[in-house]
Amino acid sequence: MVWYCFFLRIELLCQCMAKDLTEVYKKYKGKWVVLTSGEEKVMAAGSSVDTVVSEARAKGVKKPVLLKVPTKIIPYIGGF
Repeated sequence: MVWYCFFLRIELLCQCMAKDLTEVYKKYKGKWVVLTSGEEKVMAAGSSVDTVVSEARAKGVKKPVLLKVPTKIIPYIGGF
């Protein structure tokens, strides 16, 4: 049981790790994007939240992950 909990915990940690969205940024700058729950595939994209969400729901996405892709990347260095 202890090993199972350990591996389950590792799996959950891996699911929370950062995703590389470079290709999404390059293709969808300034747009709203709906990603799959695993954040690996773009299901819909557009300039309006309502349109994008309804398009994703029409494709069968029950809980859309919504992202506003920035127009340019500005570095951020810590702070309060």
